[in-house]
Amino acid sequence: MKILLTGSKGYVGAVAGPVLRAAGHDVVGLDTDLFAGCEFGQISQDIPEIRKDLRALVEADLAGFDAVVHLAALSNDPLGNLNASLTYYINHRASVQLAELAKAAGVRRFVFSSSCSTYGAAGDDFLDETAQLQPVTPYAESKVLVERDVARLADDRFSPSFMRNATAYGASPRLRLDIVLNDLVASAYTTGLVYIKSDGTPWRPIVHIRDMIEAMVRVLEAPRDVIHNETFNVGQTGENYRISELAEIVAETVPGCRIEYAAGGSPDKRCYRVNCDKIQRILPDFHPRWTARDGARELLDAYRTVGLTRDDMEKGRYTRIRHIQRLIESGDLDTSLRWIPQTERVEVAAQSR
Repeated sequence: MKILLTGSKGYVGAVAGPVLRAAGHDVVGLDTDLFAGCEFGQISQDIPEIRKDLRALVEADLAGFDAVVHLAALSNDPLGNLNASLTYYINHRASVQLAELAKAAGVRRFVFSSSCSTYGAAGDDFLDETAQLQPVTPYAESKVLVERDVARLADDRFSPSFMRNATAYGASPRLRLDIVLNDLVASAYTTGLVYIKSDGTPWRPIVHIRDMIEAMVRVLEAPRDVIHNETFNVGQTGENYRISELAEIVAETVPGCRIEYAAGGSPDKRCYRVNCDKIQRILPDFHPRWTARDGARELLDAYRTVGLTRDDMEKGRYTRIRHIQRLIESGDLDTSLRWIPQTERVEVAAQSR
């Protein structure tokens, strides 16, 4: 297939592009590269790309593609809360517009990277894809709205699939440290503390980004009738953990560290456990293989190899919201998260002197 991969230079996309290409597909990336300078290792230069804002796409940009894998979004709850209306604009409205343009251009498959955070404040029961959605953040609610609106576009010419991914973890050339397992291992490695900001009781399903990407490949390559307008929890049912359990795994993995809870840490209202049996039943070739322990060891090895430092942690180099805030403060981005042309940046700098 010829695939348009949105968010191709993001945390998942930087790994997904080469994996999709290795699977035999013709991949073109789409990214505005907001996180240039946040590299954690070498990003592949072999994926051609369209450097364009998701909000600025037109139908001609989608011409000739067989499928879209849509990863691009304001990527987590803190960044989503930076400006709730902007989160809905980018994550919801621009995503639906992308699907509409893709359908109009003759793209037949649309794989949407949704999230298990759509289940929100759900408690201790296991949830399958039919469970009630209870999003508690703009990020999660935007995912719910995209699922609803893109599902309405499905017909015999356009087949969307919705991947409700568990919380991601794993090494990437565009590392994120604002997701739980990556953050806990990084904290343990650089400070000696497995630092927990909540009381440790919330449940989280987790999934390695390579298992997440394998699920996307299997959906792309599956017969149309088994993936048409279907929703999948992506992960493994056995990979649901309380935050405190993940902390214990990290403490057992990183030598010489100890667990510390933040003073006054309260329960996180985001609490959900998910059942992931459907995807392995519908797509029997999908074989997720990563566990939290495997991931903690991989992350520790990656941090040692690249040389992650405490300074990296404190300056927020790999924390999305802090990087975006710096770009706005420096005049590189406007408040709508669009790049400011270089000439305008020079004029602003001159006026400030």
